[in-house]
Amino acid sequence: MIVLKISNASELMASKLGKFLESLTPAGLDQATIEDMVLKKLVQNLQAEGLKGEVASVRGLDLAGKELVLQDQLHVRRHQTF
Repeated sequence: MIVLKISNASELMASKLGKFLESLTPAGLDQATIEDMVLKKLVQNLQAEGLKGEVASVRGLDLAGKELVLQDQLHVRRHQTF
């Protein structure tokens, strides 16, 4: 299993949309948007290599150094089989 944590979603959205529009969107929306974009590209690239599997975006799971932190509300936000 591979865990990927995106830590600069707000900055990336600001660079794409501009500081003003980014300030109007909640950080959670920024994170979800970036995760969706990354998952889409990841699936495309893995399929192109002939790999099969599943990928998911999970809310309530955090990576803190070498530890996985589970929050009270663990929820699979998006799941895709490829």
